[in-house]
Amino acid sequence: MSIKEHWNRVYGTKKPDQVSWFAPHLDRSLSLITQAAPNKGAAIIDVGGGEATLVDDLLDRGYTNVSVLDISDTALRVAQDRLGERKSLVKWIAGDITSISLPENVFDVWHDRAVFHFLTEPSQRAAYVEQVRKSLKHGGHVIIATFGPKGPLHCSGLDVVRYDTDALHAQFGVSFQIVSHGEENHLTPSGAVQQFVYCYCKYS
Repeated sequence: MSIKEHWNRVYGTKKPDQVSWFAPHLDRSLSLITQAAPNKGAAIIDVGGGEATLVDDLLDRGYTNVSVLDISDTALRVAQDRLGERKSLVKWIAGDITSISLPENVFDVWHDRAVFHFLTEPSQRAAYVEQVRKSLKHGGHVIIATFGPKGPLHCSGLDVVRYDTDALHAQFGVSFQIVSHGEENHLTPSGAVQQFVYCYCKYS
């Protein structure tokens, strides 16, 4: 089974509020994005946005240039159906972030909550970072959230890599300067606690 088939099966068999990473609102992410991009016309990409409600909340706050990328077109359809007519206000991108062709020097903010930790091979992580370097504007902002050192070792039947702030930042390198970082204990729909690490950097 391909990775795309795997995620389409996950999203096709579970309701949005049944996946472990579900939160009604991604408050930490939203706060960091609004800090990074006070300009409502800023180009924002939510990598692995899938069914998440972040896009709804960004639109509610008046952001006008939001893109949502996910490997699962099933997940994207769920978000589109939820938004109704407002789906036309969003750019939807279906594809694997490690291999899809993205436009160069376009985005002001790159956001990813819970994709990067699924990249278990060094070559995947290198390809991801290269995508960020290529498509993010110089002076742009990167907000990444992964499982922390006390987070799970597996998620949705797949292995993951856990990070502390230093290890996560090291994957991106000195061109990415840390603005802030922190931890979040996410309560899953089943009542378990997952530790996330957030790293907010500026690309120079």
